Amino acid sequence: MRVKLSLAVICAVAFALPAGAHHSHGNYDDAFRDIHGVVTEVHFVVPHSWVYMEVADPAGGESQVWALEATGRGGLERLGIDREYIKPGDTITVRCHPLRDGSNGCLLGFLKAADGTVKDWDGGQAAVPDDL
Repeated sequence: MRVKLSLAVICAVAFALPAGAHHSHGNYDDAFRDIHGVVTEVHFVVPHSWVYMEVADPAGGESQVWALEATGRGGLERLGIDREYIKPGDTITVRCHPLRDGSNGCLLGFLKAADGTVKDWDGGQAAVPDDL
């Protein structure tokens, strides 16, 4: 009986450790950056939802696609964010933590939708900023 219990505890710990490690945000910068662009794709999935947006190059070059990581579908739905909230073609502004390596990606903090509403796409725990 002790062997079975020990094996069960070892299995439980082995499965729990990867889940905790999964949520590291170390590849994102601590500072926020505001980005404005047009939605090209939205994926409401688990464990993280994704928004892709086309951003104009400030230097006048070709626009670039940015990948924005958000909380999962269930978390977004609890905040009142569903598939109708933003769609491809919508112009949005986001406040996000850019990738440290400088590539076109962010951890989404806040998203200002085409209707002017601002919501926290990182779990709903932070106060919505007035200046987005």
